[in-house]
Amino acid sequence: QVQLVESGGGLVQPGGSLRLSCAASGNILSFNAMAWYRQVPGKGRELVATITGDGSTIYEDSVKGRFTISRDNAKNTVYLQMNSLKPEDTAVYTCNGYQKGWGPRTDYWGQGTQVTVSS
Repeated sequence: QVQLVESGGGLVQPGGSLRLSCAASGNILSFNAMAWYRQVPGKGRELVATITGDGSTIYEDSVKGRFTISRDNAKNTVYLQMNSLKPEDTAVYTCNGYQKGWGPRTDYWGQGTQVTVSS
């Protein structure tokens, strides 16, 4: 089974930057897409950023211009560069990858990494 492991979370002041990493045990190009989600208590999981198999990227409106999703295929790692962080960005960030054939979609999830933005 594919394993995704996140790292890079922590405490940062508003306006600061943080880079999250998601290391996959297999070839990330085997996924149709990979993404970063975030979730806070009392709210549903929110899709933050997606990178597709061809390298196209999609962002949630609130993070456009501030966050960048990228990948290093040789390292089988996906990154989320987070700049100009705001307190409302505080959440558990989780890496996701999915595979879709003719049948049901299969999702793989990391354990999550805490990001706290506070002065």
